[in-house]
Amino acid sequence: MSSGVTASPDQVSLGVLVAAVDRDVIDTAIAACGVGAKRSDGKLPPRVVAVLTMAMSLFPDDDYEEVATKVTGSLSRFGCWDASWTVPTASGITQARKRLGPVVMEQVFEGVAQAVATSDTRGAWLRRWRLLAIDGFEVDLPDTAGNVEEFGYAGSGKHRSAFPKARVVALAECGTHAFLAARVGAYATGEQTLAQELYPRLLADELLTADRNFYSWDAWDSASRTGAALLWRAPANLALPVVRVLSDGSYLTVLINPKVRGAGRRRQILDAAMAGDQIHPEEAHLVRVVEYDIPDRVGNGTGELIVLLTNITDSDDAAAEELACHDFCVSQR
Repeated sequence: MSSGVTASPDQVSLGVLVAAVDRDVIDTAIAACGVGAKRSDGKLPPRVVAVLTMAMSLFPDDDYEEVATKVTGSLSRFGCWDASWTVPTASGITQARKRLGPVVMEQVFEGVAQAVATSDTRGAWLRRWRLLAIDGFEVDLPDTAGNVEEFGYAGSGKHRSAFPKARVVALAECGTHAFLAARVGAYATGEQTLAQELYPRLLADELLTADRNFYSWDAWDSASRTGAALLWRAPANLALPVVRVLSDGSYLTVLINPKVRGAGRRRQILDAAMAGDQIHPEEAHLVRVVEYDIPDRVGNGTGELIVLLTNITDSDDAAAEELACHDFCVSQR
């Protein structure tokens, strides 16, 4: 029977947040960072500050005290707030956040970020591989001296952004969009630099898609060494000599390390690949190229050729059509 009480959208959002982030995850992060409560009667113990910090992302237009007022009800229901406490002041919250520090929140994220797709989740699998995507985005930050120093603005002079910006690169699960890992850096830090820290986290049963701006020899080398399957768009200027054409219309090529500069040695590597001989992974990678066309994308009557690189070199493991369809679907989301 209904109680007749209707939860507000804010209450629903906070309830989902508190339910999604297990108290044990927060407590483990606090203990690992050595920032436990100094006083048993403090109304802003680290656990409360951690939840309050997360809630600020839900209500970015509200000030600290408004967010704290919204949060107290949810925390009371989950045993994290003493009803005798009063809502803390903005200055009190600021000092508590400084005591907590940024590493705790990073640890909390690591504790909750995980794959959630089941075998029935649509768009989350291609054959035996769990489908992932990597992408970057920017986040506006409060215009404080600390944020300016740490993250910086976009642009300069009259074209400078209104707020400091952080750059974020994240690994997300296709089908659910759940984040599995992320790196945050200054706006001036490139997406490739942040992405390089994420590749070692890949697993052999995962397939990672990436846009063309993520490609470099070092990036491909790092990601492929994990054993994960890769499906990346190739930059337009990348040389892709044909080693062998496969039955599904895709073809094999070699990606040669730019550090191999001699034309003679590069020719030897290509000849070895064409002969079916092994090539040294520090010098080159044998990969497969899948091409497909998107007709009239911009409405001018011409098509766009999409060139994909994959380390799934056997077409029996994944047909060109399957890989092209997956890439196209990811690009539309």
